[in-house]
Amino acid sequence: MDFSDKPFPTKRECSIQINALSPQPPAFKVPFPHLPTGLFIYFTDFVLILLHHPIHTGQGKGSSIIPILMAKLTTQILQFCCIFILLFPMLLPASSPADLVQTECLSVPSSQFSNSLLSTIDVVRQVMAIFSPFSKLLGDFRLSTAISDCLDLLDSSADQLSWSLSATQNPKAKDHSTGDLSSDLKTWLSAAVVNPETCMDGFEGTNSIIKGLVSGGINQLTSQLYDLLSMVKSIPNQPSEFPSWLKSEDRNLLQLNDLAADATVAADGTGDFTNVMDAVLAAPDKSTRRYVIYIKKGVYLENVEIKKKKWNLMMIGDGIDATIISGNRSFIDGWTTFRSATFAVSGRGFIARDITFENTAGAEKHQAVALRSDSDLSVFFRCRIRGYQDTLYTHTMRQFYRECQISGTVDFLFGDATVVFQNCSILAKKGLPNQKNTITAQGRKDPNQPTGFSIQFCNISADSDLKPSVNTTATYLGRPWKEYSRTIIMQSYISDAIRPEGWLEWNGNFALNTLFYAEFMNYGPGAGLAKRVNWPGYHRLNQTSEATNFTVAQFIEGNMWLPSTGVKYTAGLGAN
Repeated sequence: MDFSDKPFPTKRECSIQINALSPQPPAFKVPFPHLPTGLFIYFTDFVLILLHHPIHTGQGKGSSIIPILMAKLTTQILQFCCIFILLFPMLLPASSPADLVQTECLSVPSSQFSNSLLSTIDVVRQVMAIFSPFSKLLGDFRLSTAISDCLDLLDSSADQLSWSLSATQNPKAKDHSTGDLSSDLKTWLSAAVVNPETCMDGFEGTNSIIKGLVSGGINQLTSQLYDLLSMVKSIPNQPSEFPSWLKSEDRNLLQLNDLAADATVAADGTGDFTNVMDAVLAAPDKSTRRYVIYIKKGVYLENVEIKKKKWNLMMIGDGIDATIISGNRSFIDGWTTFRSATFAVSGRGFIARDITFENTAGAEKHQAVALRSDSDLSVFFRCRIRGYQDTLYTHTMRQFYRECQISGTVDFLFGDATVVFQNCSILAKKGLPNQKNTITAQGRKDPNQPTGFSIQFCNISADSDLKPSVNTTATYLGRPWKEYSRTIIMQSYISDAIRPEGWLEWNGNFALNTLFYAEFMNYGPGAGLAKRVNWPGYHRLNQTSEATNFTVAQFIEGNMWLPSTGVKYTAGLGAN
């Protein structure tokens, strides 16, 4: 499948994996008064035969049932049974959408789930009200940035809870959905719980009493969010073709090789805009069609933030060596990690192709994000993401990276999204003296979260600046940032840059029993398992049935939404 400038879908039909939300037969809550006339006639005729011709169990001449009467009676019985079977569903109370949601997706009554959602939305608003008076705080840049982060993050949580409520009450609605309601609910609720935790992380390095003032409300909120997450069942994924909600003209557009840009960005002034952020601001909010921004060759020194209302944006560059978006924000310079990103996207359905996102702050500036994504159902294809510590922040939601180059030093793939990296080059760089490199730091905190990193068909190696010192710079596949950290590396090349033990502790025994780290069918000089860590949470996968759970089709429901993006992908464990 060729990417061929194909755009992104706008809506997802919520089918709850059953196409059972089509119109139901009429409900007959009191069966006999509403029996269809034909069934009533057969039933009464059958009863009259029994009354006028009683059946005797005697043998021979004493039997009162003659053969003709027996045949008639048998026919009546068969007719009655057949019609009753056909019409039996009509005799039962009709299932409401809420009943179907409960049966398919929830472990509690849908009314209880909805009430819990409403209650939690109220708590979000109450916590936001605590932050609001401090939003104009002057004199402490890091603190004011942290407060701004919290307001944005909590507002996103409120949205995600509202999506969940809407989908539960009206599962036939098409907004925000992949077609797998259970997956959607788990994804949105997982994001909703990550946001307040990220909010609190932003107060690192501050001495403010504000964190103490809001911590009680944040703790109550996260507790309710985890309760909500536990109410959603995990159910098997189902494959899909083009989404049924997609208009015929959109389907045709998706199959065109040529795609006209809605806006062009050119640093030399030959486009509609000279910087990327202006083009983003000019894009429509909540677009019901894909909106394409073409970014011509050039280095764009700016920080770009695509807010949550900018849906279905697609950005196309002239190649990773030609179109470069560059920034240098860092934690050392007063930015929160969340806000340090050169390029940040929250609007759902985002696609980027042939662009470099970089943070040039350097290793000495510690946390300095090049790309942060909270975009659900987002795709990054043939992109370069370049930095040092915390290069790529896959914060929340479902994301797919194909044929990308990602480089850094410490925890340079981190966050709590559900992500598949496929056919990517993951390159460890030379950092500070005596500094250890860790490629992943996945942030899953609860076993009910669907999140994790799946790295498949990738090349894990040293970048050019590290190659001369691979023997003196320890590089590891990852370390557990949070208690239920989950990372799977499969069918990938692992170079000798990776230490034989493979993985590194975060702090002593923290999370070693609860994490899930796994390797499957990797190869290369660094792929040997003989000297790997012996933690309870580390797994050597031997069965394809285990590894299949972390494929594109299963882990991010890729067959439900990636075909219409046009991006190449391998759904399972087959050839890449």
